[in-house]
Amino acid sequence: MNRSEGGKGPSQRQLRVGEQVRHALSDLLRRGEVGDDLIEASVISVSEVRMSPDLRIATAFVAPLGVRDEEAVVAALNRHARFIRGKMSPALRQMKYMPEFRFRLDTSYDNMSRIDELLRSPEVARDLGADGKDD
Repeated sequence: MNRSEGGKGPSQRQLRVGEQVRHALSDLLRRGEVGDDLIEASVISVSEVRMSPDLRIATAFVAPLGVRDEEAVVAALNRHARFIRGKMSPALRQMKYMPEFRFRLDTSYDNMSRIDELLRSPEVARDLGADGKDD
């Protein structure tokens, strides 16, 4: 079944390009070329970049580390999205079209922490222990 017939998930091309964009974006942020004090003062982890099927939109999931107001950092990145797009051109020169950048807060780390906390709770430990004794 091909994707036009209802296949789910990104194509191999979307995944490959998303990873290239993620590396280039991480390098750009590491070099401190954006010129915004809030962005430059933050350590920003780019966990994933999802490309649209036509590769014209890149949604970057970022996690500002050690920052109280993570949403402010994401908002600053979105304000500078056009500048970032221009700075990314040399690193992504093989692409036919330079993608439009959108930044979103990555909450996957929070979700993993909640799951870990639930798994360590006494109620779950009791239930898991009971299952182990019945075998």
